[in-house]
Amino acid sequence: MARSGWVKPEGTERLTDHVSLGVLAKVFPPTVVDAAIERTGAAEQRSRLLPSRVMVYYVMSMALFASASYEEVMRCLLSGMQWLSGRFGTWNMPTKAAIFKARTRLGSAVMIELFDQVAQPVANAGGPGFLSGLRLVSVDGTTLDLADTPANEAAYGRPGTSTGNKSAFPQARVLGLVECGTHAVIGAVTSGCSTSENDLLPGLYHRLDSTMLLIADRGFYGYQAWMDASATGAQLLWRIKASQVLPVAKELPDGSYLSHLYASTKDRRNNNAPVPVRVIEYQVSSGQKSTDFRLLTTILDPQVAGAQALAEAYAQRWEIELCFDELKTHQRGPGLVLRSKTPDGVLQEIYGFLCTHYALRSLIGQVAHEFEQDPLRFSFTRTLRAARRSVAGVPDFSPSPSGGSIHGVLP
Repeated sequence: MARSGWVKPEGTERLTDHVSLGVLAKVFPPTVVDAAIERTGAAEQRSRLLPSRVMVYYVMSMALFASASYEEVMRCLLSGMQWLSGRFGTWNMPTKAAIFKARTRLGSAVMIELFDQVAQPVANAGGPGFLSGLRLVSVDGTTLDLADTPANEAAYGRPGTSTGNKSAFPQARVLGLVECGTHAVIGAVTSGCSTSENDLLPGLYHRLDSTMLLIADRGFYGYQAWMDASATGAQLLWRIKASQVLPVAKELPDGSYLSHLYASTKDRRNNNAPVPVRVIEYQVSSGQKSTDFRLLTTILDPQVAGAQALAEAYAQRWEIELCFDELKTHQRGPGLVLRSKTPDGVLQEIYGFLCTHYALRSLIGQVAHEFEQDPLRFSFTRTLRAARRSVAGVPDFSPSPSGGSIHGVLP
Protein backbone atom coordinates (compact mmCIF):
# COMPACT_ATOMS: atom_id res chain seq x y z
CA MET A 1 0.00 0.00 0.00
CA ALA A 2 1.32 3.43 -0.93
CA ARG A 3 2.42 5.58 1.98
CA SER A 4 1.16 9.06 2.68
CA GLY A 5 3.09 11.60 0.64
CA TRP A 6 3.75 9.26 -2.29
CA VAL A 7 2.53 10.00 -5.78
CA LYS A 8 2.73 7.56 -8.67
CA PRO A 9 4.58 9.20 -11.58
CA GLU A 10 3.21 8.82 -15.10
CA GLY A 11 5.91 8.37 -17.70
CA THR A 12 9.20 10.25 -17.35
CA GLU A 13 7.68 13.68 -16.66
CA ARG A 14 7.97 15.32 -13.26
CA LEU A 15 5.70 17.79 -11.54
CA THR A 16 8.70 20.10 -11.37
CA ASP A 17 8.68 20.35 -15.17
CA HIS A 18 5.34 22.13 -15.04
CA VAL A 19 5.77 24.71 -12.30
CA SER A 20 5.51 28.33 -13.41
CA LEU A 21 8.61 29.99 -11.98
CA GLY A 22 9.02 33.33 -13.74
CA VAL A 23 11.86 35.43 -12.43
CA LEU A 24 12.88 32.89 -9.78
CA ALA A 25 13.83 30.29 -12.38
CA LYS A 26 15.58 32.89 -14.50
CA VAL A 27 18.05 33.73 -11.72
CA PHE A 28 17.90 30.32 -10.01
CA PRO A 29 17.48 27.89 -12.95
CA PRO A 30 16.42 24.30 -12.24
CA THR A 31 19.87 22.93 -13.09
CA VAL A 32 21.47 25.15 -10.43
CA VAL A 33 18.77 24.27 -7.90
CA ASP A 34 19.18 20.54 -8.56
CA ALA A 35 22.96 20.81 -8.16
CA ALA A 36 22.57 22.57 -4.80
CA ILE A 37 20.10 19.90 -3.69
CA GLU A 38 22.56 17.19 -4.67
CA ARG A 39 25.51 18.83 -2.90
CA THR A 40 23.61 19.27 0.36
CA GLY A 41 21.99 15.83 0.29
CA ALA A 42 18.48 17.32 0.25
CA ALA A 43 17.14 15.15 -2.59
CA GLU A 44 14.03 13.10 -1.86
CA GLN A 45 14.56 9.36 -1.45
CA ARG A 46 11.35 8.44 -3.27
CA SER A 47 8.87 10.08 -5.61
CA ARG A 48 6.76 12.49 -3.58
CA LEU A 49 3.90 14.87 -4.10
CA LEU A 50 6.26 17.71 -3.11
CA PRO A 51 9.78 16.95 -4.40
CA SER A 52 12.82 18.93 -3.30
CA ARG A 53 13.02 21.17 -6.37
CA VAL A 54 9.42 22.27 -5.92
CA MET A 55 10.05 23.00 -2.26
CA VAL A 56 13.10 25.17 -3.03
CA TYR A 57 10.96 27.36 -5.27
CA TYR A 58 8.17 27.18 -2.70
CA VAL A 59 10.46 28.61 0.01
CA MET A 60 11.37 31.48 -2.33
CA SER A 61 7.71 31.95 -3.22
CA MET A 62 6.90 32.37 0.49
CA ALA A 63 9.06 35.49 0.33
CA LEU A 64 7.07 36.79 -2.65
CA PHE A 65 3.72 36.10 -0.99
CA ALA A 66 4.72 36.73 2.62
CA SER A 67 1.21 37.52 3.86
CA ALA A 68 -0.43 34.51 2.17
CA SER A 69 -1.15 31.20 3.85
CA TYR A 70 0.93 28.08 3.17
CA GLU A 71 -1.80 26.72 0.90
CA GLU A 72 -2.24 30.00 -0.98
CA VAL A 73 1.51 30.25 -1.67
CA MET A 74 1.35 26.72 -3.11
CA ARG A 75 -1.65 27.69 -5.25
CA CYS A 76 0.30 30.63 -6.65
CA LEU A 77 3.36 28.48 -7.33
CA LEU A 78 1.39 25.68 -8.98
CA SER A 79 -1.07 27.97 -10.73
CA GLY A 80 -2.49 26.29 -13.78
CA MET A 81 -2.20 22.74 -12.47
CA GLN A 82 -5.85 22.21 -13.39
CA TRP A 83 -4.73 22.58 -17.00
CA LEU A 84 -2.50 19.56 -16.44
CA SER A 85 -5.17 17.35 -14.91
CA GLY A 86 -5.30 15.28 -18.07
CA ARG A 87 -1.69 14.25 -17.51
CA PHE A 88 -1.59 13.85 -13.76
CA GLY A 89 -5.16 12.98 -12.92
CA THR A 90 -7.05 14.78 -10.18
CA TRP A 91 -4.77 17.24 -8.38
CA ASN A 92 -5.28 17.54 -4.64
CA MET A 93 -3.80 20.64 -3.05
CA PRO A 94 -1.28 19.61 -0.35
CA THR A 95 -2.37 20.34 3.18
CA LYS A 96 -0.52 22.73 5.47
CA ALA A 97 0.83 19.72 7.38
CA ALA A 98 2.15 18.13 4.17
CA ILE A 99 3.86 21.36 3.17
CA PHE A 100 5.40 21.72 6.63
CA LYS A 101 6.77 18.16 6.47
CA ALA A 102 8.20 18.79 3.00
CA ARG A 103 9.92 21.98 4.22
CA THR A 104 11.36 20.05 7.15
CA ARG A 105 12.73 17.36 4.83
CA LEU A 106 14.30 20.01 2.61
CA GLY A 107 16.12 21.74 5.50
CA SER A 108 18.00 25.04 5.44
CA ALA A 109 21.39 23.94 4.04
CA VAL A 110 20.20 23.89 0.44
CA MET A 111 18.88 27.47 0.63
CA ILE A 112 22.14 28.71 2.17
CA GLU A 113 24.15 26.88 -0.49
CA LEU A 114 21.97 28.24 -3.27
CA PHE A 115 22.30 31.84 -2.05
CA ASP A 116 26.06 31.59 -1.55
CA GLN A 117 26.55 30.16 -5.02
CA VAL A 118 24.30 32.50 -7.01
CA ALA A 119 24.54 35.83 -5.14
CA GLN A 120 27.34 37.64 -6.97
CA PRO A 121 27.86 41.36 -7.73
CA VAL A 122 25.37 42.67 -10.28
CA ALA A 123 26.61 46.16 -11.25
CA ASN A 124 28.66 46.53 -14.41
CA ALA A 125 32.07 48.15 -13.98
CA GLY A 126 32.18 51.86 -14.63
CA GLY A 127 28.53 52.48 -13.82
CA PRO A 128 26.94 53.89 -10.64
CA GLY A 129 28.28 52.46 -7.42
CA PHE A 130 31.99 52.59 -8.30
CA LEU A 131 34.84 54.81 -7.15
CA SER A 132 38.16 54.77 -9.00
CA GLY A 133 37.30 51.37 -10.42
CA LEU A 134 36.37 49.94 -7.02
CA ARG A 135 32.94 48.44 -6.43
CA LEU A 136 31.26 50.09 -3.42
CA VAL A 137 29.90 47.53 -0.95
CA SER A 138 28.46 48.19 2.48
CA VAL A 139 28.09 46.02 5.57
CA ASP A 140 25.46 46.39 8.27
CA GLY A 141 22.99 44.36 10.29
CA THR A 142 19.27 44.13 10.90
CA THR A 143 16.93 42.00 13.00
CA LEU A 144 13.84 40.00 12.05
CA ASP A 145 10.92 39.12 14.33
CA LEU A 146 10.28 35.38 14.58
CA ALA A 147 7.31 33.23 15.47
CA ASP A 148 6.94 33.13 19.25
CA THR A 149 7.83 29.51 20.01
CA PRO A 150 10.03 28.05 22.78
CA ALA A 151 12.34 26.52 20.17
CA ASN A 152 12.88 29.84 18.36
CA GLU A 153 13.47 31.69 21.61
CA ALA A 154 16.00 29.10 22.75
CA ALA A 155 17.89 29.22 19.45
CA TYR A 156 17.76 32.94 18.62
CA GLY A 157 16.98 34.72 21.88
CA ARG A 158 14.58 37.47 22.75
CA PRO A 159 15.91 41.02 23.19
CA GLY A 160 15.10 43.09 26.22
CA THR A 161 13.36 46.45 26.26
CA SER A 162 13.97 49.79 27.92
CA THR A 163 11.40 48.88 30.58
CA GLY A 164 13.31 45.78 31.59
CA ASN A 165 10.77 43.40 30.06
CA LYS A 166 11.35 41.06 27.17
CA SER A 167 10.25 41.99 23.67
CA ALA A 168 7.13 40.49 22.12
CA PHE A 169 8.99 38.17 19.72
CA PRO A 170 12.28 36.28 19.46
CA GLN A 171 14.62 37.85 16.93
CA ALA A 172 17.30 36.72 14.50
CA ARG A 173 20.17 38.99 13.54
CA VAL A 174 21.26 39.15 9.89
CA LEU A 175 24.52 40.80 8.83
CA GLY A 176 24.45 41.63 5.14
CA LEU A 177 26.99 42.66 2.51
CA VAL A 178 25.22 44.84 -0.06
CA GLU A 179 26.33 46.24 -3.39
CA CYS A 180 25.64 49.97 -3.01
CA GLY A 181 24.93 50.61 -6.69
CA THR A 182 22.20 47.94 -7.04
CA HIS A 183 20.97 47.02 -3.51
CA ALA A 184 21.86 43.40 -4.29
CA VAL A 185 22.70 41.39 -1.15
CA ILE A 186 25.85 39.47 -2.10
CA GLY A 187 26.63 37.97 1.31
CA ALA A 188 24.82 37.29 4.57
CA VAL A 189 25.39 35.72 7.98
CA THR A 190 22.61 34.87 10.45
CA SER A 191 22.68 34.30 14.20
CA GLY A 192 20.77 34.96 17.40
CA CYS A 193 19.94 38.50 18.42
CA SER A 194 22.51 38.46 21.25
CA THR A 195 25.38 37.96 18.78
CA SER A 196 27.04 41.28 17.90
CA GLU A 197 27.49 42.43 14.32
CA ASN A 198 31.25 42.60 14.96
CA ASP A 199 31.31 38.90 15.82
CA LEU A 200 29.43 38.08 12.61
CA LEU A 201 31.69 40.17 10.35
CA PRO A 202 34.37 37.45 9.79
CA GLY A 203 31.66 35.32 8.19
CA LEU A 204 31.58 37.76 5.27
CA TYR A 205 35.31 38.06 4.61
CA HIS A 206 35.22 35.30 1.96
CA ARG A 207 32.82 37.47 -0.08
CA LEU A 208 35.34 40.34 -0.34
CA ASP A 209 38.03 40.76 -2.98
CA SER A 210 40.47 43.30 -4.38
CA THR A 211 37.86 44.87 -6.68
CA MET A 212 35.82 46.22 -3.75
CA LEU A 213 35.76 49.19 -1.40
CA LEU A 214 34.11 48.06 1.85
CA ILE A 215 32.17 50.79 3.67
CA ALA A 216 31.26 50.34 7.35
CA ASP A 217 29.89 52.45 10.19
CA ARG A 218 31.92 53.28 13.30
CA GLY A 219 30.52 50.38 15.31
CA PHE A 220 32.58 47.90 13.28
CA TYR A 221 36.01 49.40 13.89
CA GLY A 222 38.56 47.48 15.90
CA TYR A 223 42.24 46.96 15.23
CA GLN A 224 41.90 43.22 14.55
CA ALA A 225 38.74 43.67 12.47
CA TRP A 226 40.52 46.30 10.38
CA MET A 227 43.54 44.06 9.83
CA ASP A 228 41.44 40.99 8.98
CA ALA A 229 39.20 42.89 6.57
CA SER A 230 42.14 44.52 4.77
CA ALA A 231 43.81 41.10 4.47
CA THR A 232 41.03 40.07 2.07
CA GLY A 233 42.51 42.46 -0.51
CA ALA A 234 39.52 44.82 -0.41
CA GLN A 235 40.06 48.52 0.22
CA LEU A 236 38.36 49.88 3.35
CA LEU A 237 36.44 53.06 4.14
CA TRP A 238 35.19 52.96 7.73
CA ARG A 239 33.86 55.63 10.00
CA ILE A 240 35.58 55.70 13.41
CA LYS A 241 34.85 57.31 16.75
CA ALA A 242 36.28 60.70 17.65
CA SER A 243 38.04 59.15 20.65
CA GLN A 244 40.35 57.07 18.45
CA VAL A 245 43.94 58.35 18.76
CA LEU A 246 45.23 59.18 15.26
CA PRO A 247 48.20 61.59 15.33
CA VAL A 248 48.95 63.46 12.11
CA ALA A 249 51.94 61.92 10.36
CA LYS A 250 51.62 63.89 7.12
CA GLU A 251 49.07 66.41 5.88
CA LEU A 252 47.86 65.91 2.32
CA PRO A 253 46.79 68.50 -0.28
CA ASP A 254 43.12 67.44 -0.28
CA GLY A 255 42.74 68.15 3.46
CA SER A 256 43.12 64.54 4.61
CA TYR A 257 46.19 63.29 6.47
CA LEU A 258 48.22 60.13 6.97
CA SER A 259 48.39 58.43 10.34
CA HIS A 260 49.11 54.99 11.84
CA LEU A 261 47.24 52.30 13.72
CA TYR A 262 48.78 50.23 16.49
CA ALA A 263 47.71 47.01 18.14
CA SER A 264 48.03 48.50 21.63
CA THR A 265 48.96 51.63 23.53
CA LYS A 266 52.35 50.10 24.27
CA ASP A 267 52.96 49.50 20.57
CA ARG A 268 52.02 53.10 19.82
CA ARG A 269 54.39 54.38 22.48
CA ASN A 270 57.24 52.25 21.07
CA ASN A 271 56.18 52.79 17.43
CA ASN A 272 55.99 49.03 17.04
CA ALA A 273 54.49 47.65 13.79
CA PRO A 274 52.66 50.80 12.66
CA VAL A 275 49.89 50.30 10.12
CA PRO A 276 49.60 53.26 7.70
CA VAL A 277 46.11 54.70 7.19
CA ARG A 278 44.57 57.86 5.81
CA VAL A 279 42.08 60.00 7.74
CA ILE A 280 39.33 62.20 6.30
CA GLU A 281 37.51 64.59 8.65
CA TYR A 282 34.53 66.71 7.67
CA GLN A 283 31.24 68.09 8.94
CA VAL A 284 27.73 67.70 7.55
CA SER A 285 25.10 70.32 8.41
CA SER A 286 21.33 69.90 8.21
CA GLY A 287 19.42 72.96 9.36
CA GLN A 288 20.66 73.87 12.82
CA LYS A 289 22.27 70.47 13.37
CA SER A 290 25.86 69.58 12.44
CA THR A 291 27.48 66.14 12.53
CA ASP A 292 31.21 65.46 12.54
CA PHE A 293 32.50 62.56 10.46
CA ARG A 294 35.88 60.88 10.76
CA LEU A 295 36.72 58.29 8.11
CA LEU A 296 39.58 55.84 7.96
CA THR A 297 40.72 54.35 4.66
CA THR A 298 43.38 52.07 3.24
CA ILE A 299 43.57 54.26 0.09
CA LEU A 300 46.63 56.31 0.99
CA ASP A 301 47.08 58.21 -2.27
CA PRO A 302 44.72 61.20 -2.69
CA GLN A 303 45.33 60.99 -6.45
CA VAL A 304 43.49 57.66 -6.46
CA ALA A 305 40.52 58.98 -4.47
CA GLY A 306 40.33 62.49 -3.03
CA ALA A 307 38.81 63.37 0.32
CA GLN A 308 35.66 64.81 -1.28
CA ALA A 309 35.11 61.68 -3.37
CA LEU A 310 35.58 59.41 -0.34
CA ALA A 311 33.15 61.47 1.73
CA GLU A 312 30.58 61.16 -1.05
CA ALA A 313 31.25 57.43 -1.31
CA TYR A 314 30.68 57.00 2.41
CA ALA A 315 27.25 58.61 2.03
CA GLN A 316 26.30 55.62 -0.14
CA ARG A 317 26.57 53.42 2.94
CA TRP A 318 22.94 54.35 3.56
CA GLU A 319 21.91 52.35 0.50
CA ILE A 320 22.11 49.25 2.70
CA GLU A 321 19.41 50.71 4.94
CA LEU A 322 17.17 51.17 1.89
CA CYS A 323 17.94 47.58 0.89
CA PHE A 324 16.80 46.33 4.32
CA ASP A 325 13.67 48.44 3.94
CA GLU A 326 12.92 46.64 0.67
CA LEU A 327 13.33 43.29 2.38
CA LYS A 328 11.41 44.03 5.57
CA THR A 329 8.75 46.55 4.52
CA HIS A 330 7.94 45.86 0.88
CA GLN A 331 8.86 42.22 0.28
CA ARG A 332 7.97 40.80 3.71
CA GLY A 333 5.40 43.44 4.64
CA PRO A 334 5.46 45.96 7.52
CA GLY A 335 5.02 44.36 10.92
CA LEU A 336 4.89 40.79 9.60
CA VAL A 337 6.60 38.08 11.63
CA LEU A 338 8.45 35.20 9.97
CA ARG A 339 6.12 32.21 9.94
CA SER A 340 8.58 29.38 10.71
CA LYS A 341 8.14 27.79 14.13
CA THR A 342 11.44 25.88 14.24
CA PRO A 343 15.03 27.24 14.24
CA ASP A 344 16.00 25.43 11.03
CA GLY A 345 12.79 26.60 9.39
CA VAL A 346 13.68 30.18 10.36
CA LEU A 347 17.08 29.84 8.71
CA GLN A 348 15.48 28.32 5.61
CA GLU A 349 12.93 31.14 5.43
CA ILE A 350 15.52 33.90 5.89
CA TYR A 351 17.65 32.60 3.02
CA GLY A 352 14.51 32.17 0.94
CA PHE A 353 13.88 35.89 1.45
CA LEU A 354 17.48 36.68 0.52
CA CYS A 355 17.35 34.53 -2.62
CA THR A 356 14.11 36.13 -3.76
CA HIS A 357 15.36 39.67 -3.11
CA TYR A 358 18.55 38.87 -5.01
CA ALA A 359 16.52 37.51 -7.93
CA LEU A 360 14.56 40.77 -8.13
CA ARG A 361 17.61 43.00 -7.80
CA SER A 362 19.56 40.90 -10.30
CA LEU A 363 16.76 41.30 -12.82
CA ILE A 364 16.61 45.06 -12.25
CA GLY A 365 20.38 45.23 -12.76
CA GLN A 366 20.14 43.37 -16.08
CA VAL A 367 17.33 45.60 -17.36
CA ALA A 368 19.14 48.77 -16.18
CA HIS A 369 22.30 47.70 -18.01
CA GLU A 370 20.35 46.97 -21.19
CA PHE A 371 18.79 50.44 -21.17
CA GLU A 372 21.91 52.17 -19.74
CA GLN A 373 20.05 53.41 -16.67
CA ASP A 374 20.85 53.62 -12.96
CA PRO A 375 19.48 50.44 -11.28
CA LEU A 376 18.37 52.47 -8.26
CA ARG A 377 15.99 54.48 -10.45
CA PHE A 378 13.90 51.38 -11.11
CA SER A 379 10.94 50.70 -8.82
CA PHE A 380 11.48 47.73 -6.53
CA THR A 381 7.80 47.52 -5.60
CA ARG A 382 6.66 47.42 -9.23
CA THR A 383 9.25 44.74 -9.95
CA LEU A 384 7.98 42.79 -6.93
CA ARG A 385 4.40 42.95 -8.21
CA ALA A 386 5.54 41.87 -11.68
CA ALA A 387 7.42 38.92 -10.17
CA ARG A 388 4.31 37.84 -8.30
CA ARG A 389 2.37 37.87 -11.54
CA SER A 390 5.08 35.84 -13.29
CA VAL A 391 5.03 33.15 -10.60
CA ALA A 392 1.23 32.91 -10.57
CA GLY A 393 0.94 32.82 -14.36
CA VAL A 394 0.13 29.92 -16.66
CA PRO A 395 2.92 27.32 -16.41
CA ASP A 396 5.30 26.65 -19.26
CA PHE A 397 5.80 23.07 -20.39
CA SER A 398 9.35 21.83 -19.72
CA PRO A 399 11.00 25.24 -19.11
CA SER A 400 14.52 25.70 -20.39
CA PRO A 401 17.40 25.85 -17.87
CA SER A 402 17.60 29.59 -18.39
CA GLY A 403 14.13 29.97 -16.89
CA GLY A 404 11.46 32.38 -18.03
CA SER A 405 11.14 36.10 -18.49
CA ILE A 406 9.35 38.84 -16.66
CA HIS A 407 7.54 41.95 -17.84
CA GLY A 408 6.61 45.10 -15.99
CA VAL A 409 10.00 46.05 -14.55
CA LEU A 410 9.75 49.80 -14.86
CA PRO A 411 11.64 52.82 -13.56
